[in-house]
Amino acid sequence: MMLDEPKRDEPTGPPIWMLSLADLISLLLTFFVMLFAMSSVKVDRWDEVVDSLSQSIRPAPVEPTDEPTAQMNIPRVYRKPAMNLDYLSSVIEGAIRDNPVLGHARLRHTADKLIISLPGDVMFVPGSEKLAQNARQALFVLGGVLSNIGNRVGVQGHTDPRPVSTQSRYTSNWELSLARAAEVANELKRSGYLDYINIYGFAASRYDELPRTGDEEKRYEMARRVDIVIEPHGGSGLGGS
Repeated sequence: MMLDEPKRDEPTGPPIWMLSLADLISLLLTFFVMLFAMSSVKVDRWDEVVDSLSQSIRPAPVEPTDEPTAQMNIPRVYRKPAMNLDYLSSVIEGAIRDNPVLGHARLRHTADKLIISLPGDVMFVPGSEKLAQNARQALFVLGGVLSNIGNRVGVQGHTDPRPVSTQSRYTSNWELSLARAAEVANELKRSGYLDYINIYGFAASRYDELPRTGDEEKRYEMARRVDIVIEPHGGSGLGGS
């Protein structure tokens, strides 16, 4: 008696011909991708499509704005760069050489400062802080030069050691020297220098720094001056010396 052979399980899954079809479709897709990659895109038409889509998606473009990076929105301050003092010395010397008032000034370049010494007898009404008219015109020229630099600037007033006149409105040389420094600083501001200017009144406290000469009256004349001090670095001028 013969036993029945066990039935074999029929294979499950897609038919064999679908595998061949899938391979053919993959090859065709690869072929079309290669054709597209080798074709040239019309840039002008492409840009039109991009612009059209951009307008439809975002019709009102938003301008980028600077967002504050701190809790307090501190405005940005743009300053002019500080100028080399050697170069600045030659520029100022050329500007003041032919001026009838500034031609009397002394230009000194120390280790870390450029000092323009304006003679008080030429600049001011005697015993007063009031500038002569030609002195204002001269400071207008000098202020135009300083308006192009970013260096820190200070103004220092000086007097000779003799007491102020009893007819003067000032009770001390210090008050007179400070008032003259302020007057020169204000005139420079009106002439175009927009940064801070430190002002100081030294009266005769630096009289001993002047060179000694046989003519004491000439030395007194050198003492009655206003110094414009230009420093090699930039900044607001606050806290300078």
